Amino acid sequence: MSVGSDKIAAMTDIDDLVQRVAVRAASDNEDLPAPVGDARIAQAEERLGFALHPLLRRLYREVADGGFGPDYRLLPLLGPGPSVVGEYLTRREASVSVEHPEWPAGVVPILTWGCAMYAGVDCLSAEGRVLLFEPNPYSGGSWAECWFLDSAGLAVWLETWLAGTGWFEEDACDRDDVVEPRPWEEAVSRLSSGA
Repeated sequence: MSVGSDKIAAMTDIDDLVQRVAVRAASDNEDLPAPVGDARIAQAEERLGFALHPLLRRLYREVADGGFGPDYRLLPLLGPGPSVVGEYLTRREASVSVEHPEWPAGVVPILTWGCAMYAGVDCLSAEGRVLLFEPNPYSGGSWAECWFLDSAGLAVWLETWLAGTGWFEEDACDRDDVVEPRPWEEAVSRLSSGA
């Protein structure tokens, strides 16, 4: 298979994934918000100061403006109220010019798990790593101990949700094959560098 063929296969796989997510989203929520247009995505990216991960952009443009996904479901892209952009900007503002930044640049919160926990997509990684921010055991000092790698990529995380095999599923504690989030090795460097 040539490099061009690899890219076509990857795009086809992503096209299929987006379609399956759209079908699941519609079946889970009959009041699914409409997708956002390119102008709204551009507005969001301008406010963020960086591009959304391409798959995340497609989810908002082709599936819905949040309201689907695991547990509490994806946040809308822009506010009023809790949104990807609003939550990111609030968390980043609280991380500027402090000794121990809480939130790294480029990681957008996409849903809340409750109890101040968030799933976030690292838009600065090619795969769109999905991170878990779990601040409840915070004991002071660096926030790095509160950051976990949930999935190596957004596509894999979505596949886990579609298959019902994530750590966040209700029956996860009854299964032996569940992969728990593990400490995010880049947390210290990303928090200290501002990126």
